Formats: sequence, C-alpha cells, structure tokens
Amino acid sequence: MTNRKALTALAVAGALVLSACGGGGGGPEGAEGEDKPVDSLKFYNDKGGWKDAFVQVGAASKKDIGVGMEPVGYSDSNTYTAFIRSSFRTKEKADLFTWHTGKELEDLVDQKLVAETTEQWDKAIADGNVPEQLKQYFTYDDKQYCLPLLAGYWVMYYNKAVFKKAGITQTPKTWPELLAVADKVKAAGVKPFYQTNILFSFVWFETLLAGKDPDLYDALAAGKAKYTDPGVVEVMNDWKKMIDAGYFSDPGAKTEPQAQLKNGDVGMINFGTWFSGNLNSLKMKAGTDYDFFVIPNVNASLPKTSMIFETGPVCSAAQSEHTSTVKKWTEWWVTPQAQTAWANSRGDLSFNPKAEVKDPSLAALNKDVGGDGSASYRLINRWFEATPVPVANKALEVFGAFVTKPGDPMPGLQKIQAEADAYWAKQK
Repeated sequence: MTNRKALTALAVAGALVLSACGGGGGGPEGAEGEDKPVDSLKFYNDKGGWKDAFVQVGAASKKDIGVGMEPVGYSDSNTYTAFIRSSFRTKEKADLFTWHTGKELEDLVDQKLVAETTEQWDKAIADGNVPEQLKQYFTYDDKQYCLPLLAGYWVMYYNKAVFKKAGITQTPKTWPELLAVADKVKAAGVKPFYQTNILFSFVWFETLLAGKDPDLYDALAAGKAKYTDPGVVEVMNDWKKMIDAGYFSDPGAKTEPQAQLKNGDVGMINFGTWFSGNLNSLKMKAGTDYDFFVIPNVNASLPKTSMIFETGPVCSAAQSEHTSTVKKWTEWWVTPQAQTAWANSRGDLSFNPKAEVKDPSLAALNKDVGGDGSASYRLINRWFEATPVPVANKALEVFGAFVTKPGDPMPGLQKIQAEADAYWAKQK
C-alpha cells in the first residue's frame, strides 16, 4: 500500500507503494461563497504508478453517479507534499487528495484545512462498509476527517514452487512452525525471507514486536515506552538471531522484491496485500505461482492475532468550491460497488468487506479480517504511519545499518530514543 516527505534519501524505494475523504465539512469558497457542482473532480495523489487504476475508478464513478474523477499523480513525495500544502493558500484548493494518517493528518486538522467527515463515517460503519476498527486512525477530538483510500493487511507471500521443492505441504499456523518452514526452505538452497536495508528495513522489527507484545508496540508509537526498554531490546536480539541463522536475503540487493520471489531467490516476503499487484505485473498467477498466509504471533498466548495494516486517507480541502460534488463522490467511494471496481483495478483487496474481490485468497482475507472474523484480529497500525517522522527517519537509518551488519542493538536503539525524547518533549 505509501511516502514520507523527509525520506528523500530513500527514494530508491519509491517503486513500491508505501502504502478516501469526504467533503462534508467547511464552507465552500466560490464566488459569493456558493457551492459549484461539477461533473468531474480532480484527484491529486502521490501514487503516480496507480494512474490506470484511478482512471478505471473515475470511469466507474461517472457511470454510477454521473461524477467522474481525473487523477493527477505525483511520483516524488517531496514535490507532492509541497504542492498540497501550498494549494491551501490558493483559490484552487484540492477537491480530493491523498495524504497520511497520524501526525501529518493531525497537522492539517489543527489548521482547519481538511473537511470533516463524521456523518459519512457514521453511515459507512452503520452500513457495514467500513470496519469500525479503522475509525480511530481518522479521529481527532472525537470527529472524523477523510475516508480510507485503502486497507492493506500485511501477510507472508510465498513462492509455491519453492515450497514444493522444500517439501512444504502446509502453511505455518504458529511461530515455531514458521521457523521450521524457514529451515526447510534454507535446506533447499533458497533464502527463506526477503529483507532490505533501505525504506522497508522496519518490516521485521514491527512484525516481531507486534507479534510479541502489541501493547508495547502501541506504547512505543505514542511515546509512552522507550526504544531502550527491555522488551524492545529483546525483539532486536530475536531479529539478530534470525539474521545470524541465515534466514534473510542480502539486504543490499538491487533486484526488486517481486522479481526475487518470482525467480526463487527468496521463498517468502513479508509485505502488504498491495504486493499482489506487483506480482501480477510479472505475470505470476495467484494461487498457482504464489500465495500468502497470515503471519502467526511470536507470542502464542496473545488473545488475538496481531495484524499489521496500513491505511491511507483520501481527503478534501475544507474550503473546496465543490463541496456537494465531493460529498456525492466520497459517499459513492465507500460503497461495495465502488470498492469492487477499485480492488479489482489493482488486483488488491478493499477496506470494505463487502467488496467482491476476484482473487479468492484476498477475498477470504478481506472477509475474515474486515468482517466475519474481525474479533479474532488486533489491527496494528503499520510502524511507518504510527511513528513520528523524525523518529522514523533515525530508526530507518539504524535498522538499515543493523540488517547490513548486525551487532549489539543497544547503541542504535539509544540513537533512536534520543530522537524520540527530543520529539516528545516538543509535543508536551
């Protein structure tokens, strides 16, 4: 599924997406303050590689409700962020635009720049179109802003041919079983897991911590725990043991992860469900060439399975001239009809558990986590969105060095905590 403005040095990872918002709020700013209905809306986004999918959705909305959507995509996150922030000072405020949850969305809310969507959230949840668990990530002072663009669940993708070669007939249901699978893959001459020392260097940190102590994970994100706490140090040492055991691929490899999985260079990749689209683009067939499974908790005694997820908002400027049209479009956006078109345009799932997803495995996951089986899962906000930008920047630097040359984790954790101390002191 997402792009942080302070990560220019990591732009090499831009080929992977890291990774929608209603217009009910503030008054329009047209001539004499009147709303101006239009038959098409511009949708500014930082996902230039998704243009074809956005075009398909725009055609679907035009057909369904008479309102089209024209994507205006940016591939450079710095340029995009600067454009959106500057647009609030002009008369041509963005009708629709992608953003980030967490502190970056809160910043726009504090400045009263983004439209409120509380009524739309209430209706969407009541209609079963948006899981209530997502609401908290769009809530500030008991009001909601924006709507989900996506909901990507983080699962373990695997190459079916590699598993067959290794003699693996069943996917693991427990952490010991996962490590046993890794041992078999390694014995077959394949690196079990993908790992990188650039932008996605945080993936195994979040997986181990969320699967071991999700309360500590959330406390860390909120500045209520420290990176030097024993539980975090323990997770880093667990990670080091896995690296030392030879479970991971070369973190400095330049080959894209989807190609590494297709080529059988790695057996498994821990990524968001948007990764299905990456694999499909290489002509890999879901269920035949690859599949995925839910990553089991490290701590088997946890009452719920920790499910890392990412969500990104689509928002509207509070002073949009086209408030009524934006509201009409975003009310359509959360419906099963719209989300069916959206999910299948990208080969992904949707935040709406009623969406008819073509990929059987994705459809089952969508129904299980977002619908019928949601009580069995604890949604964990992806570390990238949960962590404040300056803390994330320092941590990515530390994690990248750690996976490249693992050693005593404490010096690196002290560096991250120093950044966290400075950040949270300013917030208080």
